[in-house]
Amino acid sequence: MKNWFNIEWKNRGVKEQKEYAILTADISKATFGLTPSEYKKLKGLKSQNLREHITDLELIFLMPGEASATAIVKTKKPKGFVQNKVVANQGVRIAGDARKALEVKTGEKVVSKNNYLPQANMIKKLN
Repeated sequence: MKNWFNIEWKNRGVKEQKEYAILTADISKATFGLTPSEYKKLKGLKSQNLREHITDLELIFLMPGEASATAIVKTKKPKGFVQNKVVANQGVRIAGDARKALEVKTGEKVVSKNNYLPQANMIKKLN
């Protein structure tokens, strides 16, 4: 999905790398309450890809956020950085609201410092 956003944003008038970074940070913040840099710090990541280190539950909320944003971008057809920012946030807020609702019901945060890959690597070593 991330590559789709980059292509779509480019086609819709987002030109500068700084604008891509702002849009990506906004999507993360609306979905998880953290920017990518805050999220990486929480998980203790330096240069690793954040998407490869999220838990299953985090992934479950990431996907509908991106899918909702994609659907809204396709229907609203925003132009330029400002419109793309508004429209993308409309979509990912859906996932952010769902995440918050689950956290209220369970009393537990969806976002955790747990790291998916080390567990997968441990399982491989045990086999």
